[in-house]
Amino acid sequence: MSFTGSSVGPGGGTVRRALEFGRTYVVRPKGRHQATIVWLHGLGDNGSSWSQLLETLPLPNIKWICPTAPTQPITIFGGFPSTAWFDVGDISEDAADDIVGLDAAAAHVANLLSTEPPDIKLGVGGFSMGAATSLYSATCFTHGKYENGNPYPAKLSAVVGLSGWLPCSKTLKNKIGQDEAARRAASLPILLCHGKGDDVVPHKFGEKSSRALSSNGFQDTTFKSYSGLGHYTIPEEMDEVCAWLTSKLGLEGRSA
Repeated sequence: MSFTGSSVGPGGGTVRRALEFGRTYVVRPKGRHQATIVWLHGLGDNGSSWSQLLETLPLPNIKWICPTAPTQPITIFGGFPSTAWFDVGDISEDAADDIVGLDAAAAHVANLLSTEPPDIKLGVGGFSMGAATSLYSATCFTHGKYENGNPYPAKLSAVVGLSGWLPCSKTLKNKIGQDEAARRAASLPILLCHGKGDDVVPHKFGEKSSRALSSNGFQDTTFKSYSGLGHYTIPEEMDEVCAWLTSKLGLEGRSA
């Protein structure tokens, strides 16, 4: 699956660029299949590394889908290409959001979930930029459509964001005004985890993202902080994710 973005070419003209998503890695459930979660890696990574970690978790009822982002020029890297779900110009609260890239990434997630059986609960999660894409997907689900106006087709039952941030937080209130969107927001479980020692995506971004979600009607939002944790994950954090998913998705339980 590919999507087309735009960049400014020589002389200021707009050049269309087609970006291909990379390889997708799938971890099949070891027990009865109850849920499918698309898990999104961070900037410069790929689906393989997270699939290897997720396979070790005691969650036998979950199928994990770990796609690889397209390789594209990244503004924060001076235009140097990297695997990324969307373009990033700056890690700051006032940075502009790459709406075209976010919509394309969220659509790719929804497409990966579209072939799952109707009785399977669906979720999305990720790390860093992958967490940002997951949270953006959550807002698309509650709003019922992407920012470009196309309908969002997947029904999400859980969203997890590790060491990430909420894109488009300033316009979130505009999306949750209607009754149906407010109902979906109120009932969607979201788990945010963030290390206090994160020097890439500061801990305050996670805190503010959690507050923005809670204050805009996402009533089932949980925020967990970890002292001394940098921009990576640790077993304690993944244990939290396992317990939370087991509870929120009503899974049969852990394997030995």
